[in-house]
Formats: sequence, C-alpha cells, structure tokens
Amino acid sequence: MIFPGRLSELPQGSFAKLALLFEGVPPGDTPISLAVGDPRGEVPDFVREAIASHAHEFGQYPPIDGTPEWRQAAAGWLRRRFGAELNPETQVLPLNGTREGLFLAPKIVTPETKGGGRPVILLPNPFYQCYAAAICAAGAEPVYVPARAENGFLPDFASLPLSVLTRTVAAYFCSPSNPEGAAAGEAYWQTLFALADAYDFTVFADECYADIYQGRPPLGALQVRRPPFERLLTFHSLSKRSGLPGLRSGIVAGDPILMARFRALRNYAGPQVPLPIQAASVAAWNDEDHVRKNRAAYAERFELAERILGDLPGFDLPKGGFFLWLEVGDGEATALKLWVKAGVRVLPGAYMGREIVAGKPRTNPGFPYIRVALVNDLSTISAALVKIGSVLTEEGP
Repeated sequence: MIFPGRLSELPQGSFAKLALLFEGVPPGDTPISLAVGDPRGEVPDFVREAIASHAHEFGQYPPIDGTPEWRQAAAGWLRRRFGAELNPETQVLPLNGTREGLFLAPKIVTPETKGGGRPVILLPNPFYQCYAAAICAAGAEPVYVPARAENGFLPDFASLPLSVLTRTVAAYFCSPSNPEGAAAGEAYWQTLFALADAYDFTVFADECYADIYQGRPPLGALQVRRPPFERLLTFHSLSKRSGLPGLRSGIVAGDPILMARFRALRNYAGPQVPLPIQAASVAAWNDEDHVRKNRAAYAERFELAERILGDLPGFDLPKGGFFLWLEVGDGEATALKLWVKAGVRVLPGAYMGREIVAGKPRTNPGFPYIRVALVNDLSTISAALVKIGSVLTEEGP
C-alpha cells in the first residue's frame, strides 16, 4: 500500500514483504512459523481473576492518567527494577501497549523546524517498523543509523555529521534490541545522554525486552539518567515481560515536562486503557514469580537453540529478547530456501532494515541475517531448528 503525503516515505512493512516473497511458493514441509515475535504462554490466574472481578468497570470511561493503584504499581515496578524514584502522579502513564506510546511520542517533541531545517529523528537500522511510521507521521526526517556487529549491534549516533545532529529532536533506541538482542552498557547510555544534552533532543528508550535476558539484567535508561530524567521517555510492556500481548498494556515514564505534554496529547487522542485491564496490569506489575517462569522458559529455548545450531558460524546468543539473529550471507535467499526446502518461515533481516545506498541491497545492515523468533512451544521450536540446521549445513542451492 502506498500512502499519500508524509507517510509516502514509509518503507514497506516487513511482513508485507515476507508475504510477497512466499506468494505462490509452496512450502517444502508442514509449515512452521518462527517469523513473528508473538509471545505465547498461559495467562496467569491472577490476570483472569482481576479482569473478572473488575468486569463491571467496562461500563466506565477509564482515566487517561490511570487509576491510583495502577500509578503506584507502575512506579513501584520501575523502582524495584531500576532503582528509579518517579512521582506516580506526574511521571508515569498507562499505554495501550508500547506501540501506542512509541507512535505518539514524536508528536510532542517535533517543531516545524530545528537548526534551520526539517527536524530529524534518529533510529537504529535495522529498526522496529513503528519508529519509521511515527517519525513520518510527525513530519520529521528519519535518519537510519546502522547497527552492525563491529559496533556490538548498537547504533553510533555520535558519528553523525553536525548538520544532522543540530536538527535532531529525538532518537529511538531499543535495549535489548529487536532484532539483534544487543544491550547497552553504562558507557553507551552515558554517551547517548551526553549527545542529547549537547544537541537538545529526547531519548525514546524502548525497553520492552528489559525482563527477558540471558545472564545479568540489562542496564536500563533510568539507572543511568538521574532524576528528574530530563530528555528521557522510557517505554515498557507487559506483552514481553509477562507474555501477555493481548492485554495491550504498557508504561511510558520519565521527564515530567515531557510527560505533561504526553498527558495533554492523550486527552485529545489517547486510547485509554480499560479499567479491568488496568486492574490486571496492577497485578502483573506487582508480581515477579510469573516473570521468572517466563524468563526460565526462554532460557530453555535458547539452550535448545545452542545445542542444535551452536556450531553454525553465524550463531550467537543474544543478551536479551527472544530472537536469534543468524548471519547466513543473504537473509532473503536463505529465508526462501528454508521455506521451499523445510516449510520453516523466518524473517529476512533486510526486511527490518533500510539500504544505506539506494539500489544496493548489501548496504542494508540486515542483509546478511535472518531473524528467528523463539516464541513457540519447545517441541515446535525443536522441530523447526533441526530443519533450519539441516538446510543451512547442506551443500548446494
């Protein structure tokens, strides 16, 4: 689909491209999809009970700010997880999942011009498609900053020319990242915030994978940026942390001045989170047992992946998230080969990236990779990974 106006700059969606790649091509075996990052699992009993006991509240308009119980639970979790003290009255807001917040955020920071030209918003390359849509909708210029292996899959925003940085109003940054699973350390966060201070732009920290990690918990933006968290908005989600994507429940938190703008915008356009969903979210943010079980389930999947694919030259365990980012030479050709030979659906890395030089596919930082989502049950993942290993190690086309 081609949009008019600002949205005409949007790159084609990843899964629209994938559908075209497989169109009319029969799978070589019973299809298994490891393409979509769709967390799956049992809904905790306490979530069911909270929704049921508050079901009568579907008959009420919910408050934009969230209930007092929700605000306390959100601020409490941010304090426990990151050691951050935020005012629950002014520094946290509920979201219909992080995507809603990530899409709205550019609208509160983007003026008509900055630095004598069109405002710029930075984003990693590869990137979550919502970022690009949000930037274009706000009228800003997207600048795609490569996240390559040689930089630990972390975009080098500081390498950008002065002509770009002086026009920058915001930077999207995801840690742990989708698709690579890279996590920023303190030095990286400090450099990013120093850049934001020097050029007066906001950091949009997408940390929806903060509670899915291998080994040590990844460092969060709130642990590095000190109160009042100036020029920072951080986004968190129960979709990943709790395996509850259908709940559509998240948090935006940070700079109280920016949060006031966010609240004002959502009074016009914000899709409020229903009260029974807020009640279930309170229970989920307050509980850690189900999160530990969720994380243990992912650890088991990654151990399985390492046993089956660990000898492949392109295999590397991520620091966080639930994707494998496998270097295979040509991600699109490999994805098609896996479908034709084994019926396994994965996402070519290039479909989450952008060519740096137009018309030269290999300049897309995602070109050599495939993204494999480990969100199915163990038996399904095992069967798919065995097939992937067989196809990737065989000789010939």
